[in-house]
Amino acid sequence: MKHFKSQYLWVLLVIFAMSCKDNAKKDIVKNENPVKKERAIESAILENDTSFYHVDFKTYPQMDKSLPIGVFDSGTGGLTVLDALVHFDGHNNKNNEKGGDAIPDFISEKFIYLADQANMPYGNYSSENKTDLLVEHILKDMQFLLSDKYYREASDIQFQKDKQPVKSIVIACNTATAYGSEFINEFIDKTGIELKVIGVIDAGARGTLSTFKKDENGAIGVMATVGTISSKGYENTLLRVKDELGYTGNIQIFNQGGHGIAEAVDEEPDFVNKKYKKPRDDYRGPSLNDPNFAIDKTLMDIYNFDFDHGKMLCDNKDVDDCQVLQINDSGNYVRYHVVSLLEQIRKAKNPQPLKAIVLGCTHYPYLTKEINEVLDELYNYKKDGKYIYRDYMVEKVAIVDPAVNVAEELYVYMKEKNLFNPAGNIKDSEFFISVPNSTNANVKLDDNGRFPYSYKYGRNEGEIQEYVKMVPFSKNNISEETLDRFKTSIPQTYKLIEEFTRSNPKTKYLDESVRIK
Repeated sequence: MKHFKSQYLWVLLVIFAMSCKDNAKKDIVKNENPVKKERAIESAILENDTSFYHVDFKTYPQMDKSLPIGVFDSGTGGLTVLDALVHFDGHNNKNNEKGGDAIPDFISEKFIYLADQANMPYGNYSSENKTDLLVEHILKDMQFLLSDKYYREASDIQFQKDKQPVKSIVIACNTATAYGSEFINEFIDKTGIELKVIGVIDAGARGTLSTFKKDENGAIGVMATVGTISSKGYENTLLRVKDELGYTGNIQIFNQGGHGIAEAVDEEPDFVNKKYKKPRDDYRGPSLNDPNFAIDKTLMDIYNFDFDHGKMLCDNKDVDDCQVLQINDSGNYVRYHVVSLLEQIRKAKNPQPLKAIVLGCTHYPYLTKEINEVLDELYNYKKDGKYIYRDYMVEKVAIVDPAVNVAEELYVYMKEKNLFNPAGNIKDSEFFISVPNSTNANVKLDDNGRFPYSYKYGRNEGEIQEYVKMVPFSKNNISEETLDRFKTSIPQTYKLIEEFTRSNPKTKYLDESVRIK
């Protein structure tokens, strides 16, 4: 009887174990194929034919070589990527073989550029716990490029429907690539069309590592928005590509979140406001008491800030006695962050010398000159007769702009798919920018006609509405100072912008005074 009971218990245990095993298998199957909830903006684009955002992908002219190439960024910084595409000459235009022929490779391609200026900076959404809202903005950027809709002016009620869709898309934004590329690829799969989307981070990683020999030691500085840094997009990609390409040296990575640089380039008033000569209450950049981005008074001689013409705002005539100190110039933002990067390396355990800096934000190439100036100053900076930073950096640090690598990737794809336009003209390129939708009663604006910070990052994903309108570039939405920077930094692309506002039918309604020329 005792033996029977023990056998009975053993059978029960086996049955129980098998039952648990079966349930575990079921759980594993469930987790292998999780049901992903469709985002509200995806439903609006794909299914709701009454929505402004709807696109009919059943009739989409996919793989049509006559279509333009779409490029988007959170602001005007992505024009540096477009400029690289405009200038790219890595192949012979007659036979598509490797090697330039003094004719730009994309000379026969039309581009459509979108700057989502109203919703920038994208880098702050993660720190405000609004990455879902950021992804919604990114998918709306995609929708614009894939659709035929735009507005002529911010005040227009009726949208136009004569914009071409695109045959491929370049995400000219590191933060959008870091947080959005996975969702973009999923979204494109749902549309059922074939369309290549190229991001900047992989290209940037490969370009940065190309400055190293396969067995060389050294440090890489990643300068990017706070959002891109917190995503670890560059750090993880650099480590992955390093292994893939067989680099065996001790390559260290140092991240510097460039809080305020992109905002200063695009003249976001919370970070730069030339009207002020004294500190202000609505400032959001680095300061003496900022817990994350503190200006270190002991480094003032090394920062070497330019205080002329209100470029730094101090509450005291004597700079040494400042109790409140605010940066009010893009060049000074660069000074703060490059010094902070070198200080980070100097204080690290067994650091390798800085050999390359990857510009992980498309706004930063506008400031390459300023970055090089500060690096040169730091290399030659002495204290008590000793060079402070020479052990921590090479004399000529490589500044890597990922845009050239993006151009090569796009070219290879278009060659493979036979997508080059045989009869196009780069002079037909078009430029659009987002502006706050003042005709939407839910939208809140500040005195400058922009979204206040609290409203911009206080909105919620899923509340589908037109927060912005996409309108052509003009002096109504881009300042003279910014246009002057374009003219100097990206002259060829600036000429395309001029051509667009001068002769494109989409801008014929513009008053002569607001045309870009």
